[in-house]
Amino acid sequence: MKAKIISVVSVLSCLCAGGAHAASGWQYQGSYARDGVYRDDGSRFVVSFRGGASFQSGKINNEVGSLTTEYYVLPDGSSPISAAYYDDCVAAGTACDAYVYAGMGDIADLPAAKNLSAFSFAAGASIGLTIPNSPQWRMEIGWDHIAETEYNATPLFEGGLPLHGGAVDGVVVDVQSGGVQSTISTDIFSAMAFYDFFDGTQKPLQQFIPYVGFGVGYADTTTVLNLADLYGDLSFSVDLQNFGELDQYGVLQFYPSTKNTANVAGLLALGVSYGLAENTFLDMGIRLTYIPKIEWALSNADATRQRDWFSATNVFYTNIMVGLRFEF
Repeated sequence: MKAKIISVVSVLSCLCAGGAHAASGWQYQGSYARDGVYRDDGSRFVVSFRGGASFQSGKINNEVGSLTTEYYVLPDGSSPISAAYYDDCVAAGTACDAYVYAGMGDIADLPAAKNLSAFSFAAGASIGLTIPNSPQWRMEIGWDHIAETEYNATPLFEGGLPLHGGAVDGVVVDVQSGGVQSTISTDIFSAMAFYDFFDGTQKPLQQFIPYVGFGVGYADTTTVLNLADLYGDLSFSVDLQNFGELDQYGVLQFYPSTKNTANVAGLLALGVSYGLAENTFLDMGIRLTYIPKIEWALSNADATRQRDWFSATNVFYTNIMVGLRFEF
């Protein structure tokens, strides 16, 4: 950590020194005019640093695939109970004789109980160039890190589950399945074009300069999933027992599972900069990043096998950020 701090301080010191050099009469290089004089064409080397808040949203989707559970009901179709509860009832010798087999339902048909909506922090840096003779245009390559945030839901899936294959037709069971505690963190590597609204070859000082930007990027998202069988519908699946261990009560304790999702991302930016010095600008803006899909998956003990469990689609990161931009 100390080494990183020293490196950042060193870079900023060099940039500040560059600013002092510019203020003392150093001329930007451009096209040759005459007698050793160069005409400034507006081209600059650009470095920026930023930080702020990130708001995330997306639609949570069931990605279980296919996982059936069995239910029993009274002859009139009321009072449904799971097969696990029915078996326990029979084993205990209590009054379950009146129940009849209602059929099977697929948990994959259940919708998510809530969508993704989270708040986190973001930080980033970029390097680039302003275009010679068109200095209103900036081209930058950048990196933004969205700090770890959480998606928690109890239950994870919830809704009416139609049953089939039983003694009673048309039974729909209100089902809750699973509880989840999970984390999300994202790194975005981007290439963007910006347009600064000003006239001339040098940006004015002590003025607000609006800008817009757009670009594409590569988004690498890491999710960590902790799934719990809170409603007793998962522990009796033979397949799922590959992804956890049964405890002394017969409840499946799932392994913490990590998954990386890679996406092509689209980016838009809108903001203003304010000239503090000849080559130093305060930058305030909003960056909107679109990511098509982020996935959560179950893993076995040695992470050699995974099973998709749920995903977030049409994910938007809205980053409100403040930073410094140096052009020299």
